[in-house]
Amino acid sequence: MPLDRSSGILLHPTSLPGPYGIGELGPHARRWIDFLEAARQQLWQLMPLGPTGYGDSPYQCFSAFAGNPYLISIERLVEIDLLTADDLAAAPDLPAGHVDFGAVIPYRTAILVRAFERFVAGARERAAFEAFCAREAYWLDDYALFMALKEVHGGRAWNSWEEGVRSRHPAALSRARRELAATVERQKFWQYLFFDQWLAIRRYANARGIRVIGDIPIFVSFDSADVWANPELFHLGPEVAPTVVAGVPPDHFSKTGQRWGNPLYRWDRLAARGFDWWIARFRSALVFFDVVRLDHFCGFEAYWEIPATEPTAVVGRWVRGPGQALFGALREALGELPIIVEDLGFVTPEVEKLRDDNGFPGMKVLQFAFGGDASHPYQPHNFPRNCVVYTGTHDNNTAVGWYARAPKVERERVRRYLAPGDEGFAWRFLLLAFASVADLALAPLQDVLGLGTEARMNIPGKAAGNWRWRFRWEDIPERLALRLGEVTELYGRVPEPSGGYRSAVTATEAQEGI
Repeated sequence: MPLDRSSGILLHPTSLPGPYGIGELGPHARRWIDFLEAARQQLWQLMPLGPTGYGDSPYQCFSAFAGNPYLISIERLVEIDLLTADDLAAAPDLPAGHVDFGAVIPYRTAILVRAFERFVAGARERAAFEAFCAREAYWLDDYALFMALKEVHGGRAWNSWEEGVRSRHPAALSRARRELAATVERQKFWQYLFFDQWLAIRRYANARGIRVIGDIPIFVSFDSADVWANPELFHLGPEVAPTVVAGVPPDHFSKTGQRWGNPLYRWDRLAARGFDWWIARFRSALVFFDVVRLDHFCGFEAYWEIPATEPTAVVGRWVRGPGQALFGALREALGELPIIVEDLGFVTPEVEKLRDDNGFPGMKVLQFAFGGDASHPYQPHNFPRNCVVYTGTHDNNTAVGWYARAPKVERERVRRYLAPGDEGFAWRFLLLAFASVADLALAPLQDVLGLGTEARMNIPGKAAGNWRWRFRWEDIPERLALRLGEVTELYGRVPEPSGGYRSAVTATEAQEGI
């Protein structure tokens, strides 16, 4: 599906400001959308919104359908009388510049338990809650029971539970539903709150001309409701542990590749079922998002299969993926899909054909553009229009951090491509993306602000310490929205002139940087 020439910013909700230790879906999210509107941006891209597990990665979630309850706005719960000022009096001293997950998670869990208790005591919103549970039952029932069982098992992975619930014997599941009824309902209520708040945020963005780009990872976490509820769809051994796992061979990010550890699909079984699970997953994603970024698109054509016993991704083999059969089934069930594909890494002619046959825009990352000569496909003069250019992604260093560490030959190519001098590099790098012919141009907020390595979001292969960065409103220069809006209009990324917009800066000032 073609997308209009436009631009936007990559920022995960956890990185939003706010007083309770982590970004949330309340007033600061709306203020962020107001900033995007003032800056004439039409796209807000974020990472998966699911409930995170070990390592706090949004790419390793307990469900492909659920939302992350830690993003629920505490301020909004106070507004609707599910929390009081007294409930918040014992809040720990949480940092403003990063997420301390070790402190945030127990605090917010206790707060959300209190909100559920008040909901039960007051029986408020019961009809709306029950309607939500009925509408989302196809995934919510399994997810809520899964999370309740994880809680009673001390957080252990599901394949370590007793045989009855591990293997989903009907009698054991019925007993668990009965004994854990209150905990199951609490998990459902938290999802009700998340959906209510997130969909309000999406409506707020859409009303201001901003489309939300969400992320669908190709793989799901082993320790998830998805695998527990559908073990027949994954390569699992007799002990219900993966026999082979996902990853990628050595590439730009890692000399030993990336061993993600996710279980691999039994695509033959999914195909025999008409790809029903994937259709449900896309249908759910399109409730959350206007556009979907499909992570690791290459894996749908061929994926790297790693024996589960291997400690790295060096040893493995390529296995054919579902290819056009999946995307044909999705189109037949859901119509034309607004998809961006993450086609980075080992891109074969077959991957390119699958992408182009479906008209999906691929990604061009400027940080990868200068390791070769003028023929490099990520240099802007080689772009097709139907693509998305990024200064960097959540897996990259920031533009400033990358440039400071790039080999001398790459730095020289960048200087020659942009203009001599290092001052204002991040802003000029952003201008390079915005000026390109790519239909969509996106930059992480860290690059818009010109921040260094200290603001990096993720280091692939690093098990802990990622996903922590947050900004504060005082980090946003006073005239940033005006300058960004000016270059957005200058490079034709506003679909039509806005009668109400009057820039206070000239094009020359905008190009000079913040």
